[in-house]
Amino acid sequence: MSDPFHPSVPAGAYDQLLADVLPQARAQRTWQPSDGPLPSLFVSHGAPPTLDDPAWLRDLFDWGQKMPKPRGIVIVSAHWENAPLAISGSAEGTELYYDFGGFHPRYYTLKYRSPDATALAHQVAGTLADTTPLHQFVDRGLDHGAFIPMMAMYPAADVPVIQLSMPSLDPSALLDLGVRLRSLREEGYLVIGSGFMTHSFAVFRDPGLVGHTQAFDEWAVDAMARGDVDSLVDYRTKAPGVRVAHPTADHFVPLLLTLGAASDPGQSIESAFGRMVMGNSIRSVQMA
Repeated sequence: MSDPFHPSVPAGAYDQLLADVLPQARAQRTWQPSDGPLPSLFVSHGAPPTLDDPAWLRDLFDWGQKMPKPRGIVIVSAHWENAPLAISGSAEGTELYYDFGGFHPRYYTLKYRSPDATALAHQVAGTLADTTPLHQFVDRGLDHGAFIPMMAMYPAADVPVIQLSMPSLDPSALLDLGVRLRSLREEGYLVIGSGFMTHSFAVFRDPGLVGHTQAFDEWAVDAMARGDVDSLVDYRTKAPGVRVAHPTADHFVPLLLTLGAASDPGQSIESAFGRMVMGNSIRSVQMA
């Protein structure tokens, strides 16, 4: 990407991805009970410039292809904090929520028409019903933390998707929510936390700060490999470079949802891909 904020053809890389992979995406084998539980995922989602980065799009697509096609997807994005816990609109045709500004007009016309997710919404509500009331915002579609990675991972738009709000920015609250969603994985549903392994605008302005984001990324990889959930919860005091890498909590705490949904945090954690883009780590991981 020579200039991701002013591409010559906005979302041109995404257009090319569709041209290249749609037949393969439509032919993907659907999950069966014999496949066992699907993993829990943490995806670094990016903003519209993701759709202009062919390598990032291909990383996401190839990742999705390595798993059976899920029966449905439950995603928690950095861009929706709401208490009490809320769920997005689930009806087919619910419009996307374009929660970004300052980009080319084309990004506000892109569609991702995933199938009706009403049954999935009921499944999630039932999973949480014993402890958590769930309000549905029927007109709120997927925000960019949800629809941009889904456009790349499942470009055929043939998997039901619903979005849950973050009940707070408390890492422990996201960890607990992941635990309560864990059983969905056994039924062929993907549980995804969508944030950014590092989320620093300061490093955009001053590339000399990249050492902070690199140090944070390396620390997070090590903590995950050791299953050190306590340190990840307490990342603000334990992680190096945190003031630059995560000046706010919103893009990191979805990782705790992924940890909570994992069967045994610290076991079978795999980086799907990990590299630096514009000074930030776009590392994305899966956990068994």
